[in-house]
Amino acid sequence: MDSRLWDAIVPELARHHDVIRYDARGLGRSTPPGKPFSDVDDLRAVLDHFGLHRAALVGLSMGGESALDFALAHPERVAALALIGASVSGHVWPRSPELEAYATARRTRDTATLAELELAIWAALGRTAPGGELIETMVASNAERRVVSEQHCVISAGPDAEARLGDIAAPTLVMYGDHDHPEIAVIAERLVTDIPGARGETIPDADHYLPLRTPERLTELLLSHLP
Repeated sequence: MDSRLWDAIVPELARHHDVIRYDARGLGRSTPPGKPFSDVDDLRAVLDHFGLHRAALVGLSMGGESALDFALAHPERVAALALIGASVSGHVWPRSPELEAYATARRTRDTATLAELELAIWAALGRTAPGGELIETMVASNAERRVVSEQHCVISAGPDAEARLGDIAAPTLVMYGDHDHPEIAVIAERLVTDIPGARGETIPDADHYLPLRTPERLTELLLSHLP
């Protein structure tokens, strides 16, 4: 996925906040990494580029994981966290045939299978649901870029976040779609339980691509949470 994921909510958010969105290294319009890199360092570089010492972070999936890692590494720079279908560093996913096939496709650079599995696992509501065509386009266009970027390791920002969630100080909103992968619900429950003061929301009629499936509800929740 890439920054097009936010197309449906940025205009309304931008009426109330200054909004910056960017493509993670190796996805969308970003350049391939070419060497080991750190998502946390990349996020810090984006904030520094715009002269922002402190910001509210909104992240989906791996973006949520990066936001958590950043909040632990640089707590003074995070005004709030909004985590959507987030993963968390240190979490061990249960084995399943579909996830093992997904991992194999990434490892063997089988981009056609990777795109097919990406849609089957993460876009459960399918093409006919809101945002379906854009989701298929994003998945297809990023499949090759994903496997190329993953040839380079991601440098850890420090100890895994899952064991340090109690250290998160920023006000945190945790959201996931009711049709997302079941393990995302497990992670969300852990985040709400372990992050002090965190609030959780389950969004009806949404899978992992929540910003495109239910943009109005997500925008409403973000506007109520962001400082």
